[in-house]
Amino acid sequence: MKGSSALLLVALTLLSICGLTRAEDNNEFFMEFLQTLLVGTPEELYAPEGPLGKYNVNDMAKSALTELKSCIDGLQPVHKEQLVKLLVQVLDAQEDT
Repeated sequence: MKGSSALLLVALTLLSICGLTRAEDNNEFFMEFLQTLLVGTPEELYAPEGPLGKYNVNDMAKSALTELKSCIDGLQPVHKEQLVKLLVQVLDAQEDT
């Protein structure tokens, strides 16, 4: 519960800070961000093609995101698998709309 709350808080903060205004952009950013946190590496978050690539993320925020990624990676495999399944379900639902 603690990790998912932190994930939501970080994601919402980033959405606010980045100033994304359109709902489509928000959804796309959020889903790419979550996908990278679940199955990517911290470096992929900041890569030019990554969800945060076009933003100037300070060192403290990078440190916090790296720690969050570490927490996610430390989840039991069955819990991480369920988060990935949920992400796939949401992505599939978005494609249907």
